[in-house]
Amino acid sequence: MSGGGTALVIGEALIDAVERADGSRERHPGGSPANVAIGLGRLGRDVALATWLGDDADGDAIRAHLRSSDVRVLRGDRSATRTPTATAHLDAQGVATYDFDLEWDLAGAWDDEPVAPLVVHTGSIATVLEPGAQRVRAELERRRDTATITYDPNLRPALMGSPAHALPYVTALVSLADVVKVSDEDLAWLHPGTPPGEVAADWAQRGPALVVVTHGGEGAFAVSASGARLFVAAPRVTVVDTVGAGDSFMGGLVDGLWTAGLLGADRRQALRDADATTIESVLTRCARIAAITVSRAGANPPRADELD
Repeated sequence: MSGGGTALVIGEALIDAVERADGSRERHPGGSPANVAIGLGRLGRDVALATWLGDDADGDAIRAHLRSSDVRVLRGDRSATRTPTATAHLDAQGVATYDFDLEWDLAGAWDDEPVAPLVVHTGSIATVLEPGAQRVRAELERRRDTATITYDPNLRPALMGSPAHALPYVTALVSLADVVKVSDEDLAWLHPGTPPGEVAADWAQRGPALVVVTHGGEGAFAVSASGARLFVAAPRVTVVDTVGAGDSFMGGLVDGLWTAGLLGADRRQALRDADATTIESVLTRCARIAAITVSRAGANPPRADELD
C-alpha cells in the first residue's frame, strides 16, 4: 500500500434479514456501499461512510459492524426515522420474495466530514432511490474538482422498478465517473441482448477512464479510455457463497488504483493514460480479493495481511 489521503463512500447501509420457511431468522448488516467501505478499511485505507441510519438498535449494530473494519460513519445534521431493512422470505424450495422498509436521503452537513477526499465512491440503491439520489449526484458533481469518482451501479431490480426507470440515473453517473465497475448481470438487465463488451466500450466514451465488467467466476473484462482492452481470469476456489463478491472487487479496484498513484483529480489524466500492464495488475489483485470473499460465508472481504 502506498499514498495517503482519505476515501469517502456515499451510500446505503442497511439490515439484511432472512426469514426461512422453517421459521428461522437471520439479521446482519449489509448494503453495497457499506461493504465497499469495509473492504477499503480492511485493506488499510482511511475511509469514511456518509449514509442514512436511524438512531435505533439496528443503526447501532451497523455502526459497530463498520467500526470493527475501521470505517468511520459520519454523523449528520439529519438522520433516518428508522434504519433501513431488506427482508428475504424463503419458501421451502429456497426461492426468495423481498420486502423493503427503506428510505434513502443524505444529511445537509456532516460533523466530521473528510476534507478533500482523494476518491469518492457511490453506487446501488443510493444512486436511484429518491430523494437521496439527487443529493448523491450533487455531491459527486461538487467533489469532482478534487477527487476521483468511482461508481458501481449494483442494481436491485426488485426495488428499482424497470430498466427504463433506472437507466437515466445510471447513464448520468457513468458520465460523471472516472471509474465504473459493473456486473454482466446488471448490463443484461439494463441492456438486454447487447454484449457486455459493447456496452462497456460505449460507456468508456462517455467520460470514464476505466470501465470494468465482472463476470463472476469467469473473471473480469476492462475497457480504458486510452483504448486498452483486457481480460483477467478469476482464481479457482471452492465457493461458499457469492455475497459481497462484487463489493470486495470494487474495494480492491479503488485500493489498487490508489497504490498505483492514479487517484485524485490531479491524476485524472494519468488514470486515463494508464497502460494495460498496470490495469491488468490491479484487476488480477481484485480477482484474488473477490475469490477470498466467495470462499467464506457472507460479505467478508480480506484484510491486507491475507493478500501479502
